[in-house]
Amino acid sequence: MRGIDELADVDDPAWPGLQEMLTEGSVPAQVLPVDFDEGRRCLVQMQVTARSTLGALVLNTGGLLLDDGWVRVFGGGSAVDGGLPSLGQVNGFPPAFDPAWKPGTALVVGHDVVGGVFALNGHDPAASGRPGAPGQMTYFAPDTLAWEALEMGHSAWVSWLLSGDLETFYEGLRWPGWREEAAALALSQGITVYPFLWSEEARADLAATSRRPVPMREVLGAAADFARQTGPADPGVLGHV
Repeated sequence: MRGIDELADVDDPAWPGLQEMLTEGSVPAQVLPVDFDEGRRCLVQMQVTARSTLGALVLNTGGLLLDDGWVRVFGGGSAVDGGLPSLGQVNGFPPAFDPAWKPGTALVVGHDVVGGVFALNGHDPAASGRPGAPGQMTYFAPDTLAWEALEMGHSAWVSWLLSGDLETFYEGLRWPGWREEAAALALSQGITVYPFLWSEEARADLAATSRRPVPMREVLGAAADFARQTGPADPGVLGHV
């Protein structure tokens, strides 16, 4: 086990470069204040250093809100009541460091408000039916109820989120007025869309769907249930929120 000082006090931390990307990126980004103790707990359990983007996020942020809150990137947990849960809370980290504990087949690192899930593959993604190589990002798509390989690591994924490519990525999943609806949500909420995003009706006319804010766990739960019943496979854990 490496202690918190060895993990946090490094010569070349990733945070200054990440701050610059957040400031200069073409996607609106909000950095939430971090829960100091929770962020350090997450860092110790993951045993990654502040040289990594993953380590920088949990140590220095309570999470990121991108594109007016459409995408939520998990960090060390927000110090503000009603903020985002920490990476450790989303993935069920043990309360005290446990060297034997592993996050299962993947580490959930982000959500979007319509139930999309970004996860970092573990050592054997094929065992759970998740595509992509170990250490690469995958996305659970709410319109197909399946995981998709993103073919990039975590640091490259964060850079990609800030690059302005989200408009293309979410083509067919955003309706007129989506930005205002996402910005109005509490951080515990997502948006339920009916007919569901995976239905032929929604694909034919997304603007005609009805939408309302609901607890995010309901959005994820409905997607997981339908994936198990009618989708290609059980998607596994989509994150605890």
